[in-house]
Amino acid sequence: METVVFDVAVEPLFNFLSGEYAELFACSRATAFQHPKWLDAIYRKLLPRTAAPLIIAVRREGRLAMLLPLVRRRYGTLRVIEFADFGVSDYASPIAPDHESAAILSDRNACARIRAAMKPFDVLRIQKLREDALPLERLLGAPDRVAMPMSAHAVPLASDYATWRADNISTSYRKELDKKSRQLHRKGAIAFACVSDPVAIRATFDKMKEYRGPRFGAGDLLQNPAYFDFYLEVAMRDALARLYGLTLDGSPIAGVLGLSHNGRFLVILSGFDLANHKNQSLGSLTFEMVARHCIEMGDTVLDFTIGDEPYKSLFGAQATPVYQISRSGSLLGAVAGIAVEQLPWLKNAAKRFLQLRPAAAVPAGEATRT
Repeated sequence: METVVFDVAVEPLFNFLSGEYAELFACSRATAFQHPKWLDAIYRKLLPRTAAPLIIAVRREGRLAMLLPLVRRRYGTLRVIEFADFGVSDYASPIAPDHESAAILSDRNACARIRAAMKPFDVLRIQKLREDALPLERLLGAPDRVAMPMSAHAVPLASDYATWRADNISTSYRKELDKKSRQLHRKGAIAFACVSDPVAIRATFDKMKEYRGPRFGAGDLLQNPAYFDFYLEVAMRDALARLYGLTLDGSPIAGVLGLSHNGRFLVILSGFDLANHKNQSLGSLTFEMVARHCIEMGDTVLDFTIGDEPYKSLFGAQATPVYQISRSGSLLGAVAGIAVEQLPWLKNAAKRFLQLRPAAAVPAGEATRT
């Protein structure tokens, strides 16, 4: 029987725009949050000074078989390994074809070399794993995954918008939206479009930032220049992102940014002029238009991603769990994990470490996105 040998290496300067990564990504079940252009932008624009890339590449006979896009971070004295996220990615996933993942998982030596490449650390923490994510806990020697305190929300799309609307939005809410739409149109010329012109993209982003500021305050991502530039660059990459804009007499009053991959449109950022249109359900009207355009584009799923906001259920989105795994790599990490689990007051004190978007050791403004 042929022995499969995998080479494991840490490649901090890995090129996510390379042909080998594009080929690996295309053959994997990874999400848009592992897209070449997304990860390239994350490592270039959002890596804080207190973090270092930990990109683990697994190769078979020189051919890329798996990639783990990780980072080393510090939370106080704790040395932590996480997926490259920084508050902007909603789903974590290793990047590998299923057959390569299965082969690596069955190769004890390969698993051991991957775990050795991560040392030293106090805590390994991988959050936001979807139900269909590859079994990272087996690969990394961690306990079974556990559900996180929030869910992901997505709704299948039909081939016909009218049918989809009738099946997923209640009769009473459809009537309510129709009424709000008539009210909005009486205010002036309303236009909805997928924004592609760079000048219009920038204008939409400027307005989204303006609209989000009073609602989310200084913790809003778009108020942070690094994150504003990150999202703006992503929006310019039409192979990955779509930016929807709603205008009134030519001026943006709403914007929705999402990622498109394999027929799935993932909503990641939005902003609405609620001050001037709070009685017109502007957010819901915009998402209804987004759903219609996604159907016209042939998408099969509208994914509102992570977060339990009530509006998602109004469009038929169903909650699905997301999971996390963790393991200690030192006595300090083990003690910290036990203490947090057993002492509620300490859990509150450690909230920024345990929550989805930690505030420590990251650029200001990472806390609030959608």
